[in-house]
Amino acid sequence: MSLSLRTWPGRLVARPWLLAFVPINAATAGFGVVLPLLILIPLHGSWADVAVAATLFNSSVILSSVVWGRLADLYRGRRAFLLANYGGYAALYLGLTHIGSLPWLYVLYTAIGLLSPAGTNAANLLILEKFSEKERATAFASFQEMSMVGSVAGLLIGYFWTVANDALAALLYVLAALAAVSAVALWFGIREAGRLLTNASVAKHPESLASRLHISSSLRISIPFFPRHPKAGPSRLARFRLWVIEEMHHELPLIMGAMFLFNLASNLYNISYTPYLYTAGLGVASIFLVNVANNLAQVFLYPLSGRLANRIGPDALVRWSTYVRSLGYLATAGFTFALLFGTDALAANLVSFAVLGGAIAVYTTASSLLLFRGLERRDAGGLLGVNSALGGGAAVLGAALSGVLAVFGSFRLVFLVAAGALLISIPLWTAAVVAYRRRRTGAPETVAVVVAPAPAHVPEPAPTAKPH
Repeated sequence: MSLSLRTWPGRLVARPWLLAFVPINAATAGFGVVLPLLILIPLHGSWADVAVAATLFNSSVILSSVVWGRLADLYRGRRAFLLANYGGYAALYLGLTHIGSLPWLYVLYTAIGLLSPAGTNAANLLILEKFSEKERATAFASFQEMSMVGSVAGLLIGYFWTVANDALAALLYVLAALAAVSAVALWFGIREAGRLLTNASVAKHPESLASRLHISSSLRISIPFFPRHPKAGPSRLARFRLWVIEEMHHELPLIMGAMFLFNLASNLYNISYTPYLYTAGLGVASIFLVNVANNLAQVFLYPLSGRLANRIGPDALVRWSTYVRSLGYLATAGFTFALLFGTDALAANLVSFAVLGGAIAVYTTASSLLLFRGLERRDAGGLLGVNSALGGGAAVLGAALSGVLAVFGSFRLVFLVAAGALLISIPLWTAAVVAYRRRRTGAPETVAVVVAPAPAHVPEPAPTAKPH
């Protein structure tokens, strides 16, 4: 198994048309911060209202992912799916500029969630179809590169916009324009591939899997959704129960359990984080700046995470990155004990959220490698369907739990619960390593990760689902 994570400036992009993904990532990253602030400031909503919006959004993503996955297999026009996704984003962002009540915001945000999986499926399939087996590692590295560069650019646009004026809703015009640019560029800039693949092909490549598991910096959820989801029904539930019993000696159930806890903690934390920053006295521009720090840390550490996995092994790396992320959650809880406000809160959160960004970049690589390793010679599509269902359940449960704690709890309790969920997941990762070694006749085994040489220069640092 190999995973190439080389990114700029050592190499620019695998194909010029991949640059078309920069504006859409800039748009969604900026929107990820604007959305909760729209609820809190112009609409005078509360933390609980942000949690309700996130619950509706996550639920719509889960339900629509099955539909979009099936459509992507039946109709092979990738450009049409991307145009529907990105053009739909542009129209819905414009619609939000005229929203004057929370119910209508919920409706439009749910519609955005319904569109979200269309682009995720189509983009992964487009890369698989347009690049040969030999080129795909580089292609997916470029795809991740465009995501990270675009996210940083979008958050910087939001920062400078809110520094210059207080017209937060007007920023949506800029974000809508960016989404429209990507839609037009992809429609006119590329042709459909000669060969056509199905969504099941996505599960066969570790780079593609890594891109799907990445925590979205814009939507604040991980996106593990694959179109093959387990269907409900008494017979299928009985077969699923038998599968669980048979798999108890395999590491996959432990890995899926650990990833469920990680996704639960990430959604619980991220949904509550922007309302916390606002109540701590940070201005809109400062909230954008905190998010920029998170994304810059991902840009810096993601290319290095493959080398770290090669040096210390993905088994150890996934535990250490989870531990570091739990410490970041505990630190945020500590800020509430210290009653940090204003400038002090800004400085503390700049550092802690940057650490969380670096940890998620490393976790993405390590967890992807371990999941892909466990899928070897298995029904990858079906197993990833189970993992998708668990990931979706974690997203909805995290959002709902955030809403409950918004009414009956506090930010401090949210961050402590999120940290506790991460700490509980660490023994599961350890048990997964033991199960893997026992399955391989008890002999310790490491996973080789092939990475390109490190870039000669990394620029000096100059984040609202992956991702995260």
